[in-house]
Amino acid sequence: MQDILINWSPQETRVALVEYGSVQELHVERTLERGLVGNVYLGKVSRVLPGMQSAFIDIGLERTAFLHVADIVAPFTPGSRPMSAAPERDHRGNASAMVPIEKQVFEGQSLLVQVIKDPIGSKGARLSTQISIAGRLLVFLPQDNHIGVSQKIPPDLRDALRTRMQALIEAAAIADGNGTAPANTGGFILRTNGEDASDAELADDIAYLRKTWSRVRDLSTRLPPMSLLHQDLSLLQRVLRDLTNEETQAIRIDSREQFEALQKFGREFMPKAAEKLQLYKGERPIFDLCSVDEEIGRALGRRVDLKSGGYLVVDQTEALTTIDVNTGGFVGARNFDDTIFKTNLEAAQAIARQLRLRNLGGIIIVDFIDMVRDDHREQVLAEFRKQLARDRVKTTAGGFSQLGLVEMTRKRTRESLAHMLCEPCAACNGQGIVKTARSVAYDVLREILREARQFTPREFRIVSSPQVIELFLDEESQHLAGLSDFIGKPISLQSEPAMGQGQYDIVLL
Repeated sequence: MQDILINWSPQETRVALVEYGSVQELHVERTLERGLVGNVYLGKVSRVLPGMQSAFIDIGLERTAFLHVADIVAPFTPGSRPMSAAPERDHRGNASAMVPIEKQVFEGQSLLVQVIKDPIGSKGARLSTQISIAGRLLVFLPQDNHIGVSQKIPPDLRDALRTRMQALIEAAAIADGNGTAPANTGGFILRTNGEDASDAELADDIAYLRKTWSRVRDLSTRLPPMSLLHQDLSLLQRVLRDLTNEETQAIRIDSREQFEALQKFGREFMPKAAEKLQLYKGERPIFDLCSVDEEIGRALGRRVDLKSGGYLVVDQTEALTTIDVNTGGFVGARNFDDTIFKTNLEAAQAIARQLRLRNLGGIIIVDFIDMVRDDHREQVLAEFRKQLARDRVKTTAGGFSQLGLVEMTRKRTRESLAHMLCEPCAACNGQGIVKTARSVAYDVLREILREARQFTPREFRIVSSPQVIELFLDEESQHLAGLSDFIGKPISLQSEPAMGQGQYDIVLL
């Protein structure tokens, strides 16, 4: 059984998924970091540039957005059918160049457009007239009839999935059309995480997406140009769509305003999930109920302590994540083999939880403690796979390699918790280590000698961290004085507390 806790503030939304009193997942969304990609607007063509085969569209932002002819697939004008962007034909009937933009749009025209690239610097957002609405398992293409399947799904499964999808789409269309399926039911793309979805889950996603598109079309006929018609779901709304399931007991939120807004959204699109919403009125911060903030702090560290006394070491790099299991102070079993086995069993459970908590994706290498007995290895691997099966994100785990490592993958769905909340250390530039003060001091001495051969200042001044300056004043003072005599110039020192241990400047006076 699981509970969902939502901590809302104007600048940030934080969501914790709690199972049996333990935090399993953390989701964070910051208001200023939400982009515009996926937003659907009723734009107004402000200028057409035939020479650039592009147009500027006013969608109500500070800068007009940019629409290139290559992104015009099926322009939709409210109250009319989508136009065809098929290539023109020559006198023999062969396809020629794409229809010029000046023949497809005109100044003052209202167009339904979607942002495909956020504004950057002085450039406005980039638009497309091909609308796509993303759901949890599917992507809806209302101007298309094609049923696609993610290329990441094995080819031998795609035909069967298309057949399932076709039947579900037709059933949904017949239900909407009171017994008759309309000619155009829209196109769908099955996403990678929909490979193992049930018919009921896919049908729910189809219904949600068709209802969302119906609302967009309705708003396009009632709202004035430059209006926002659809926005990709916020984290709050995705809680109802993506995180809530039959095991969810309650969704508690600490903001009355957001509780009421989420209730309204849920009643329209996800009534079953909306029934589980509760307004939290306690005096303690909602995240204090399950020590969520402490869990966040631990999830950002390298070391994860196990209850038995063992521990994990988690290292995240560009290419992969490595997780090392260590016995630590655990010596409570009858013999060493049992100690290792029990530590690895506990580690298997903890690793699966850390993957969800930190949202680690891509290639993951787990180095369990070496086990002599085959049955111990099999039990640890079985427990690990059992825990991974609880993960909503697709995971695959192999067996033990010749080196005793377990290789696995976990689908990347969003940035990891560390990448979202942290940045590279200014002192070590993300390396996790810094040069010793003595190494920096010797770098400084070599740099002064190099510059003394090129320049002839009155004086050299070393600006560095207190640790390096202290070393020059004490243990390295003789070497500094010797260099000053050798180059024939005085060398002064300036301590700068704001500098990291590996930083320094040499000022020529």
